[in-house]
Amino acid sequence: MNTISGNNYEDFNSLSKLLRKRIIETSAKAKIPHLGSCLSCLEILIFLYWKELKINVNDPEDIDRDRFLLSKGHAAPALFQVLAERGFYKKDLLNDIGESGSVFHEHPPKPGFIPGVEAATGSLGHGMPMALGMAMAANIKHQQYRSYALISDGECNEGSIWEAAMLAGSLKLANLTVLIDFNKWQATGRSEDIMALEPLQGKWKSFGWHTQEIDGHNFTEINTSLNNARLELNKPSLIVAHTIKGKGISFMEDDNNWHYRTPNEKELHEALKEL
Repeated sequence: MNTISGNNYEDFNSLSKLLRKRIIETSAKAKIPHLGSCLSCLEILIFLYWKELKINVNDPEDIDRDRFLLSKGHAAPALFQVLAERGFYKKDLLNDIGESGSVFHEHPPKPGFIPGVEAATGSLGHGMPMALGMAMAANIKHQQYRSYALISDGECNEGSIWEAAMLAGSLKLANLTVLIDFNKWQATGRSEDIMALEPLQGKWKSFGWHTQEIDGHNFTEINTSLNNARLELNKPSLIVAHTIKGKGISFMEDDNNWHYRTPNEKELHEALKEL
């Protein structure tokens, strides 16, 4: 399923089920956690890599490619499956994920190890500022590529996010789009109980950003919001994507235990049966 023609969201929905299956199987086999965080952002990753990003799987270092930073690096198992299905590398390379000697682990490695990975992320608050730097570089070099970052609501606790947000607004970086996977949880509890994020959209808007709120599992809304972002010529764009942690598996949805837990054999069977 390397290509999907038109806006065939039935194909997108089938792809999301397929990749959920692989992500969950990988978590169970390799004992890699962060399932909830992977499942909440999967639709966003799928749409970016099949429709939005200007990329060439045969030349991942193409100088004119769009740049994507998975700033919430703990969702790397989802990104790895997306990149493999998109054709950046053979899917069977993921058979050894999490094992000694494999380049595939809980977080993305530095560039040069996995085609399509722009930067090592996982220490939260770093990926989005790097995406900003890449957007600045495009303007300085008069290049036309766009820069994207996917961050988490918990990551918005980091001061570096807000420093970057202020700078991007000041520089009017219209070639920068940031999406927030707003699943309402972070590692140790509800986001609203740990840090006062709201009004989240209003804060970014006050820093000079073009802002939107969407259902982060709805491909039509993802499409519309990214189209609107490309039409904005004077401001960076922020998309608050409301999502459900553990989306797609009933007993994982909105259950923060799946931030660190991995499925046992019974849970794996139940999850695959649902899919």
